[in-house]
Amino acid sequence: MDNVPRRYSRAGPFPNSIRSRRSLQFCVVAALVFIGAGVLFLMFTGNKDAQATRARITHAVEGLLPVIREGPVPAVLPGGDDLAIQVLDPRGRTVGASPRLLGHPPMAAFPATGHPVHAEQVLCPPAGLRGCMIVDSYKVDRPDGVWLLHVAVPQSPWYGSTTVLAFVAGASLLVTAAVAAGTFRLVNRDMTAIDAIREELAEINAADLDRRVPLAAPNQEEISLLAVTVNDTLDRLEQAYNQLRRFTADASHDLRSPLTAVRTRLEDALAYPQDTDWPEMTAAVLAGVDRLQAIVTDLLTLARLDARAPLTPERTDLTRLVDTELDRRPRRVAVVKDLQPDVVADCDPLRIARLLINLVDNAERHAASRVTVSVRADESAVTLEVLDDGAGIAAEDREVVFTRFARLDAARNRDAGGTGLGLAIAREIAEAHGGTLTIRDSDRGARFVLRLPR
Repeated sequence: MDNVPRRYSRAGPFPNSIRSRRSLQFCVVAALVFIGAGVLFLMFTGNKDAQATRARITHAVEGLLPVIREGPVPAVLPGGDDLAIQVLDPRGRTVGASPRLLGHPPMAAFPATGHPVHAEQVLCPPAGLRGCMIVDSYKVDRPDGVWLLHVAVPQSPWYGSTTVLAFVAGASLLVTAAVAAGTFRLVNRDMTAIDAIREELAEINAADLDRRVPLAAPNQEEISLLAVTVNDTLDRLEQAYNQLRRFTADASHDLRSPLTAVRTRLEDALAYPQDTDWPEMTAAVLAGVDRLQAIVTDLLTLARLDARAPLTPERTDLTRLVDTELDRRPRRVAVVKDLQPDVVADCDPLRIARLLINLVDNAERHAASRVTVSVRADESAVTLEVLDDGAGIAAEDREVVFTRFARLDAARNRDAGGTGLGLAIAREIAEAHGGTLTIRDSDRGARFVLRLPR
C-alpha cells in the first residue's frame, strides 16, 4: 500500500481539519454568547429609553395641568419633533397645540367619556403626525366641563436606538472574529507541534531507529508529554529490535554449528563409506540432532512465553514437586535437598518444573561436586534456591546470564551442553507468575533465588 494519508469522510456539520473545526466551534460558541449578551444589553438600553420617554411625558403633563386648570390655555404650546401636545375643550375643539399639530384635528379619540382619568395607546400614526407614537390622554376637570390633554412621543424600539444596535452588532462581530482568530492561532500552534511529531514518526524505519521526535515548547505540557512518551516507546522499540537482532544472530550461530557438524560427518561418510565407522558416525549425528532439537524446543518455549501464553495455575505443593523432579533422573553431581515440608503456592506446576530443571542443569554444569536445592516459605512468598559450589558469577555479570544465548567467556568450555536459553526461559517463567529470579551473594558458587507470591 502507498503512504498517502487516508481521508475519512466527514460525519457532521464541521470540517475534518482540527484547526478549522475547533476555530469554527469556538466561533459559534462565542457568537451565541455575544448575541445573548448583546440582546440583554439592548433590552436594558431600550428599557432605559422607555423610562426616559415616560419621564418626558410626566414632565410635560406636570407642567401643563396647572395651566389647563387655571386657564387661559396658550394657543401655541411648547413641543418639538419628538414631543407633540394638544389640549381639547369639552366640545372637542383644539384650544392649544404644539407647532406640529397647529390646525390639525385631535390626534386621538380616547378616552371616551368614561371613568378612567388617564389612558395610553400606541398609534401608528396619530392624526397629523408620522410614525408610531405613544399617546397619553389625561382628563382635566374644569368648571365648564372635562378638558383633554394629549401628549405624544415617538415609540422607542426594544433595542433603544439604531446607534446602540449598530455598536453592539459591530462589537459582537469584532470580538467573535478575534476569538476565532485567536483560537485558530492557538490550535495551529499545537497542531504544528503534533505535525512535527507525526512527520518524524512517518520517516522512522528499521534503518534509523535512533531518531526521536522533537519536543514541544515548554508551555505545551501535554504535547511535550506526548513527545516524551513517544520517544520512550521508540527507546523500548530500539532496544527490543536490537535484542531481536542479536537474538537472531546468536540463534543462527547456535543452529549453524550443529548443522555444520552433522553435514560434515554425513559428507565424509558418503565420500569414504568404506572407511566410516557407521555406528560412531550415527551416534555423532544423533548427538547433533539432539542439540538442534533442544535449541528449537527452547526457542518455541520462549516464543510462547513472549506471546504471553496463559498459565494454568493450581494449588501446588512445591515441596513435593521439587522432590519428585530431583528424583526423576540421575544427576552428574550430588544434589542435596533442603526442603521445608508443606510449602504450597498457586502456580503452573509444569512451568515451575521446567524452571527448576533449567536451574539444576545449569548448576550441574558449573558445580565442582555438589548442588543444593532448598524450598522455604514466609508470610508473603515462597522461595526456591539452587546453589552450586562452582566458581560463581561476578556481580557485573549477574544480569548478563539471563539474556538469550548468553554464555560467560570463562564458562564456554564447561557450558557446551547448554543451549544458552535455559536461564532466560527460567526468568520469563518467574515473571509470568508475578515473581522474581535473581542471583544473590553466596560464600561459594552461584546462588539462584526464585521468589513467588503466595
